[in-house]
Amino acid sequence: MKKILITGANSYIGTSFEKYMSQWLDEYQIDTLDMIDGSWREKNFNGYDCIYHVAGIAHSDNGRISVEKSKLYYAVNTDLTVEVAKKAKLEGVKQFIFMSSAIVYGESAPIAKKKVITRETPVSPANSYGDSKVQAEKGIWVLNDENFRVVILRPPMIYDPGSKGNYPILAKLALKLPVFPKVNNERSMLYIGNLMEFVRLMVKNEEQGIFWPQNKEYSNTTELVKLIAQAHQKTIAIIPGFTWVLKLLSHVTGLVNKAFGSLCYDHEISTYKEKYCLTNLEDSIWITEKRI
Repeated sequence: MKKILITGANSYIGTSFEKYMSQWLDEYQIDTLDMIDGSWREKNFNGYDCIYHVAGIAHSDNGRISVEKSKLYYAVNTDLTVEVAKKAKLEGVKQFIFMSSAIVYGESAPIAKKKVITRETPVSPANSYGDSKVQAEKGIWVLNDENFRVVILRPPMIYDPGSKGNYPILAKLALKLPVFPKVNNERSMLYIGNLMEFVRLMVKNEEQGIFWPQNKEYSNTTELVKLIAQAHQKTIAIIPGFTWVLKLLSHVTGLVNKAFGSLCYDHEISTYKEKYCLTNLEDSIWITEKRI
């Protein structure tokens, strides 16, 4: 039996993983650890095969990041991560899995442009949130060796019924708007169930390295909104010819490129030796909207 400690109790990802792994109670023991105060430092990590570190401050700033928020990003996303990893290695943990993000590559491409990330694409964070993830990656990667196997995950937008960020915003628009602009963008997304299976495989196979899990299919913002509407038996009219309007709006707010710009991983970098995409895009949207 493999023993896994989730550092980040009651977090969206951590709670989802704990629930998912309950299918294999005879193969995995899952414990969680609250990281809110410093009491976690008293916890003995010895005996755990893997630390799944999901504690972190999510990016919720749509505009300029304040100095105070920037400091918090580095304190939690970088310093805390490195401290936990060092403690884990010192106390004999065999594997450390870190939830990084596609944000390390910067913002989405502008409207009507493409941005395809490959193995050779350098990290290029656009703000302190992204840089806090990059610095955390650097801080834990130097600890990587055969006895302490570091896994860095750079997932794109993650979604399911409990998700935050862009997806619930699009879902609200799909249910409220009678019409929606037609755009030809491509975005990588990752259904939470597919992520959970990928993490399980990382533990099972005792992996190390940088990984880019994503759904098998790219999503398109317009088609995504249509799928969400269909899940609620709602019809939404798709109107072409709005690209120029979106381009103008993108100079006013970064939310436009975030929603309608392109940002995707080359499919090659997301392949794995075992199947982890257990749910396709269309089915995952139906599950998400119907709360099955």
